[in-house]
Amino acid sequence: MSDKPTAVRVYLARVRTALADLPASEIEEILEDVRPHLAELEAELGEGARVEALIERLGSPESYAAELRASGGYPAPGEGGTQVLATAGTGLVKPRIALWGLVFCSLGLALLAFSATVSRSLDAFGGLLLFAPVFFVSLTLLLRGGVEPVLALPEVGWLRATMAKGREQQDTGKFLRYAGSLKPAWWVVCAVVLVSFGLLLMLRHRSAVLLLPLLVLGAVGALWAGPRVRTDRRLLWMAVPISAFVIGGALGGFSVAIDLVSRGTAYSGPTSYSPSSVDHYGNDQLTYGGREVENVYAFDAEGKPLTEVYLYDEEGRPLTLTRYACEPATGGTRKLGEDNRFPRPKIEQGVTDDRGNYNGYNGYRGACRELAGVPFSAAIPKVTVPAATTTPSTSPTPTPTPTPTPTR
Repeated sequence: MSDKPTAVRVYLARVRTALADLPASEIEEILEDVRPHLAELEAELGEGARVEALIERLGSPESYAAELRASGGYPAPGEGGTQVLATAGTGLVKPRIALWGLVFCSLGLALLAFSATVSRSLDAFGGLLLFAPVFFVSLTLLLRGGVEPVLALPEVGWLRATMAKGREQQDTGKFLRYAGSLKPAWWVVCAVVLVSFGLLLMLRHRSAVLLLPLLVLGAVGALWAGPRVRTDRRLLWMAVPISAFVIGGALGGFSVAIDLVSRGTAYSGPTSYSPSSVDHYGNDQLTYGGREVENVYAFDAEGKPLTEVYLYDEEGRPLTLTRYACEPATGGTRKLGEDNRFPRPKIEQGVTDDRGNYNGYNGYRGACRELAGVPFSAAIPKVTVPAATTTPSTSPTPTPTPTPTPTR
């Protein structure tokens, strides 16, 4: 095996020299990004390709390094000290707000996606009203001040140094390189998950059609910004929140799947009821004749409805159902828990007009109200028990027992 350096190694050595004013971890990250492209180009040129051939295709290493600087938002040679002084002069407050605003919004979106997946409700998306202003401020500071002050923050430097040390370790380095090779597929997965998430929400809530365009836009953003993050760090403010949302939704789906598996064994007694069955949303259900039972009403022999009735099966196990209640703040419903107390209020969803009048029809999430009482009257059939007929039986006349006569 020849020790003669290849054209790619010689070319990258000159690129490294041109980037020498940048942090070592940044240089390694940049070279790691461009090395596969140069290797493909060298293979295309054929064995024994010379550096001159690479220069003819890409330009000089110095000009190529300048292009990498510009695309990644790094300062030009000689301006690094000026940038550091400028950052020190203006303080670290604005860059830190830009950075930690991104971190806060990303963690919030992950929790929001997790909550929305577990509850299968649109109520969790009300948290967007909290995260949107923070993200807007963070993005504004980034666009005005540039990405260089953020990259110069001590916490970012610590993170880069930690990543660089990880790459030097054998096992950690292999894992990081393997994870890096999966990045193109990751952005495709993000796009698919976002669109699928929106479509599944639409199956449960018609109003989710307003959310679907936002999720589709996020899917397009993942496919566009994801592959370009390495060369333009500003796109992290798009890629990181999208990734956090997808990861949070995936963890929520995993939690729901575990819950379904743990509660998936249906009870099948001698009757037609299945008290431990669940619907496709993971909520407890009663079934009778193959249809779901959402409520149970009990009456006495006179046809009067009974309240506070608790149902059990023949083995003493409660026949539980998931209990819901109206959420006044959102006009939707929220889960209270599970119990076997019946009857429960009927929940009706509809809309309210400008005068506050309520128009109820199923499926539309605009307003919610709970209706107590029994929505029907029951005619209890009178069961006539036939009177017991007694047949006179002839009992044998007892034979009188003679009384003995005393003797004298």
